[in-house]
Amino acid sequence: MSDIPDSQPTTALRRRLAELRGADVAPRPLDARALAALAANPGCRRRALLDGAGVDKGALAKALGAPAPFGQSQFAFTRGHAFEARVKGDGGAELMRLVHARTGAPGTPPPEAGEVAVPELSAPGPAGRAERTRLALERAAADGGWTLLDHPMVELPVAGSSVYLEPDAVAVHPDGRLTVVEIKSFPILDGSADPAKVGAAARQAAVYVLALAALCADRADRVAEQALLVCPKDFSNLPTAEAVDLRRQLATTRRQLARLTRLEEIAAMLPDGACLDPARPPAELAETVHRLPAAYAPQCLSTCELAFHCRARARAAGAVEVLGREVRGELGGLTTVAAVLAAARGGDGGPGDGPGADAGGGGGTDAGADPAAAALRRAARLRAEVLAAVPAAGRPAGRP
Repeated sequence: MSDIPDSQPTTALRRRLAELRGADVAPRPLDARALAALAANPGCRRRALLDGAGVDKGALAKALGAPAPFGQSQFAFTRGHAFEARVKGDGGAELMRLVHARTGAPGTPPPEAGEVAVPELSAPGPAGRAERTRLALERAAADGGWTLLDHPMVELPVAGSSVYLEPDAVAVHPDGRLTVVEIKSFPILDGSADPAKVGAAARQAAVYVLALAALCADRADRVAEQALLVCPKDFSNLPTAEAVDLRRQLATTRRQLARLTRLEEIAAMLPDGACLDPARPPAELAETVHRLPAAYAPQCLSTCELAFHCRARARAAGAVEVLGREVRGELGGLTTVAAVLAAARGGDGGPGDGPGADAGGGGGTDAGADPAAAALRRAARLRAEVLAAVPAAGRPAGRP
């Protein structure tokens, strides 16, 4: 369980978040996918508060007029559930044999049917399930056998609030080690899988590892810094598994979660009475949302339901964030497309005076002093020299 006491400040924060969400609106719980996306973009205070308050961002985006096509298709959802049921069949013996083959201690025999304990983890509410998971982990370590925790519940403090997470499975080895198991329905073809999907699965698994390490604070070394990724083999429905090293994802996630601003500081940006209930009038919702600084990037389109709304705002403001984080980083103090074009043309008088994006301002910098502006002028000059050297007859139609 979390060591955060139910103190007066914590109670006040929960009350404030409930007001922002809407008095009669149930909170939308965070999952590892959302938390991994949040950790990947810690500068977005908008998402931090919306997720922390449990606001339904999909419904909010629809109310704002910018719905996003999000979530799995029903076919993929059904196929994923069927594959997971097959992987965990036979009392978890097949899954634990995969765990043993890829992450087991050398020289130890694989578990047989009937040798895997699968404790009951159901309990009222997420806090009750987290407590039941903690007790099951203690019992498994004391028993010294193979134990499969099927959909356990673990707790992770994030930005001053507790988040409950549900891994697909956690395997407890006879020596007490814990291995997070991620079961995905995308295939492993000829020993390799889609790198983007494997990376997303690794980031989710890293969140689960951090939560387990917090739960086992006295013996955090019990939690393996690698996860077992279980997928269909080739074009069949037969499970195969690969161990995934999580050390890089763990270091990144720890650093990014530590940088997240505490929720009470973000909530203080909103006036008393502000509410993000999607049932409120769209104009009121838009005014409240726009008070929260965002950090839009094209990567948000695949991880955040509000991304289309934020992109429209960034485009309207001419913000360079729409070009990607890498481009934004290279442009330094030039925060708008107008400022970039002015610098490329040799302008020297406040090229960034145009409006900025939600992510943090639109003020520019002196083109003569900014190295990015100097590089843009040089690039524009080189381009002009190349174009001047190409005969007009040899240029493609429509090109100057």
